[in-house]
Amino acid sequence: MNTTESALGRLGELAIEVPSWAYGNSGTRFKVFGTPGTPRTVQEKIADAAKVHELTGLAPTVALHIPWDKVDDYAALRQYAEGLGVGLGTINSNTFQDDEYKFGSLTSSNESVRRRAIDHHLECIEIMHATGSRDLKIWLADGTNYPGQDDIRGRQDRLAESLQEIYAGLGDEQRLVLEYKFFEPAFYHTDVPDWGTSYAQTLALGEKAFVCLDTGHHAPGTNIEFIVMQLLRLGKLGSFDFNSRFYADDDLIVGAADPFQLFRIMHEVIRGGGFGKDSGVALMLDQCHNLEEKIPGQIRSVLNVQEMTARALLVDTAALSEAQRAGDVLAANGIFNDAFYTDVRPVLAEWRESRGLPADPMAAYKASGYQKKINEDRAGGQQAGWGA
Repeated sequence: MNTTESALGRLGELAIEVPSWAYGNSGTRFKVFGTPGTPRTVQEKIADAAKVHELTGLAPTVALHIPWDKVDDYAALRQYAEGLGVGLGTINSNTFQDDEYKFGSLTSSNESVRRRAIDHHLECIEIMHATGSRDLKIWLADGTNYPGQDDIRGRQDRLAESLQEIYAGLGDEQRLVLEYKFFEPAFYHTDVPDWGTSYAQTLALGEKAFVCLDTGHHAPGTNIEFIVMQLLRLGKLGSFDFNSRFYADDDLIVGAADPFQLFRIMHEVIRGGGFGKDSGVALMLDQCHNLEEKIPGQIRSVLNVQEMTARALLVDTAALSEAQRAGDVLAANGIFNDAFYTDVRPVLAEWRESRGLPADPMAAYKASGYQKKINEDRAGGQQAGWGA
């Protein structure tokens, strides 16, 4: 079996979770733009996500955000999703939009505010029982803007105590993944600003707690694949939030800003045992589509991940290891770059057709008439979005 055949054989293991909120309206800090056909309900978000999976075969689950996707009957929502051919995935909490969380949520010095935030996460765990979800993902906007504003060590202690209570509420097969972000909206200090803080907090919790790595949440020049390697080495990489950045947390289409970076990340994922259904590492998108159409934006995103994964699988690891052992810098770098510069798009088109998928999912979506139909069917009502 040649390298390409081997790579394509493993490509069937790729699964990318899409976020429900990517199908709603979002925007900059200054304006949220409405678009025709935007979902008004979580059911319509799931239907759009199911269309992405139908055309790509890459997106079998949809992440939910609470309370944005709150419903009365989560078991029925799970059944609805399964009827469309997708499952419900990660449950994402929200402690950053209520007035009470102005000075923090799980880290707040106000006991009643912390209680509210903890109870929200315990509610999310109950939702996970009904949806069949494995992961509870926590991202905190907690932090301060000015030196002396609060006790930064005390906030870490309160965070640890809050997370311990949430962790204790997890079921046997459930996990907690703690995301980090080095700034925004807190500008002096953020309570979970880096992978080390997330690692330290999750390590203290136990074996069901992991780090979530958002590819946009790093300072310029950060070697993200090094962090990926280290967390895999330590057994604490739980999930990814894939997106692209030019300046900060831009939430642009993954692979748009730096395809080579995405390739390098996927190489380390594969090298470190983080690729495949049994790896324990969830690959998820976390993006906004403010200018481009949302469903094609998600299709392009999962295809970008697939393409860079295919290229990463083409790395001749035996030859690379030999060159590395020999100290042949240029040979090693050349082997690495040869895989990246391989145009796998024609082979991927054939691979999709062999599985009953359209060779060109973007063109197939455009020809499907789905966008025209939802533009007409979803006229009126309140479009979903996070507001501004």
